[in-house]
Amino acid sequence: MGSALRKSKAVRQAPGGGPERRAAEGAQNLQEGQCEVTAETSQPVVFVQEKQIGDHEKTLKAHKEGKPQKLLEMNGHMPVPRAYDYDLIVIGGGSGGLAAAKEAAKYEKKVMVLDFVTPTPLGNSWGLGGTCVNVGCIPKKLMHQAALLGQALQDSRKFGWQFTEEVKHNWMTMTESVQNYIGSLNWGYRVALREKKVTYENAYGEFVGPHTVKATNKRGVEKLYTAERFLIATGERPRYLGIPGDKEYCISSDDLFSLPYCPGKTLVVGASYVALECAGFLAGLGLDVTVMVRSILLRGFDQDIANKIGEYMEEHGINFIREFVPIKVEQIEEGVPGRLKVIAKSTKGNQIIEGEYNTVLLAIGRDACTRKIGLDKVGVKINEKTGKIPVNDEEQTNVPYIYAIGDILQDKLELTPVAIQAGRLLVQRLYAGATSKCDYVNVPTTVFTPLEYGACGYSEETAVEKFGEENIEVYHSHFWPLEWTVPSRDNNKCYAKIICNIQDNERVIGFHVLGPNAGEVTQGFAAAIKCGMTKEQLDSTIGIHPVCAEIFTTLSVTKRSGENILQAGC
Repeated sequence: MGSALRKSKAVRQAPGGGPERRAAEGAQNLQEGQCEVTAETSQPVVFVQEKQIGDHEKTLKAHKEGKPQKLLEMNGHMPVPRAYDYDLIVIGGGSGGLAAAKEAAKYEKKVMVLDFVTPTPLGNSWGLGGTCVNVGCIPKKLMHQAALLGQALQDSRKFGWQFTEEVKHNWMTMTESVQNYIGSLNWGYRVALREKKVTYENAYGEFVGPHTVKATNKRGVEKLYTAERFLIATGERPRYLGIPGDKEYCISSDDLFSLPYCPGKTLVVGASYVALECAGFLAGLGLDVTVMVRSILLRGFDQDIANKIGEYMEEHGINFIREFVPIKVEQIEEGVPGRLKVIAKSTKGNQIIEGEYNTVLLAIGRDACTRKIGLDKVGVKINEKTGKIPVNDEEQTNVPYIYAIGDILQDKLELTPVAIQAGRLLVQRLYAGATSKCDYVNVPTTVFTPLEYGACGYSEETAVEKFGEENIEVYHSHFWPLEWTVPSRDNNKCYAKIICNIQDNERVIGFHVLGPNAGEVTQGFAAAIKCGMTKEQLDSTIGIHPVCAEIFTTLSVTKRSGENILQAGC
């Protein structure tokens, strides 16, 4: 409307005359221009959110009907309080949210954290710290370590260790020790927030209007809080199959790490890293484990490596049922554990199979916790299919005062350190005048399967798709860790691969290692890759002998050559 009025005014105004005459003519021209654009004959004409309400009489009528208020609510622009309770309210007390809250407190901002864990279908919940600390990275790595220790016990006999008593694993001792450590972390987070004068409430946060959230605690008591800015860091929760018996009888990773009994014979449903990690350590503890896979393993990861992981797990006693999905879970017998019957259907036809297990663990993916926090009431857009939130390169949603970080972001990596980094950098930009943004490229990660997998940069498939097969060179080799030679196990099962961009001086754009301590190996090389490491620089680096990582300083065989990559000797 503004541009039309300016045009009308510019056309109708003529030079000449005194200031008063020109002012009168200007007012008349403005009024005529407004009438021309709005088709209203009286003034003033009221607009709300670019929607024409009308003249004085129409505006009074609309006000009585509540139309202006509804328009404001639809677009997240209800009247905003002039003074806020907090500078920043963080919804979600996971790693990213806590990091951002503590960072904001450093700049003397008034900060609140709202965190609430909706219990699993089996009734499990946990303390402050989010998925990683309570039901993710931390317990997973500790139980993976328990499995590695079992393997180390077997290896130790070849190194001269003698023990006569029967070696067996006690599930309850392990879970109690793991949960005690997690409990100490929960307490530590609460203390840290208190020391930094961050207000923490164990309450469910939900937007109810602009700059306003409702916090509901476990007793149902509701409170309203306002803030100048909000940060959504609510993370994700495990997905269920939506079949008969899934929520009644199956568990997820949210239940596994505090399970009060040994799971016994276990069916793991899914091919995600969560599925394979859990299947791996359960088998390593001596349990009978089967993995039911719909299609490929580790979707989104390098498939060459994913297939090698699957082969290794099968060779070490883990059963795989491929191209089947459960369609029903029935309880045969109650108990801890009980007995369950799983009925599954082929993804390629009508074949039906059945199997009995003590425990069924679902690890088929995770869903963003964004659909029930009132985002529609403030106008924050989400991907309707996935629930993920689109943000700009500064983690800002389409509503300027609301930001988001972590696993809920659309097209971003779902990793704890990424959420932490994004949260801290966001706060530094908001309150410290910083300009650095989170770099979502070349982020290292590790999958803690029995044979650990570390990666940084492009997978081989993605590199070919992006740069063209003729423009990349893949150098690779198997290797045999020295520690495994004396027990004489798993010769040439470990694997190293780098992907280089030929058109960019053979810059390393993909790094992949399959072997022990893969995370430790990958972390160091990730820094070099971020600095633009080339194959020539890698070749000129002197390796440390005898360690697994030195294989990357001697890679010489290209994949396209088809030459032998088995390693002999040290």
